[in-house]
Amino acid sequence: MIVLLYIQPVAHWIQQRQTAAHSQADLRDLQRERDRLQARLHQLSGTGAVEREARKMGMVRRNERPFVILPTRP
Repeated sequence: MIVLLYIQPVAHWIQQRQTAAHSQADLRDLQRERDRLQARLHQLSGTGAVEREARKMGMVRRNERPFVILPTRP
């Protein structure tokens, strides 16, 4: 009889441990994402960031001559 009284609390404790472990994993994932976003924010806040991003999209400044380099055929 006494053993039966302990089954439910032990099962509840095991479930809470699993939930806590899952929450810790979620927290680590969110912290990594935050660090990645902070690095990206720092990268985009620097001088010349707008120009760098625009050039990645293929934009050129006014009065610049754009060049397209095509791959050679084998």
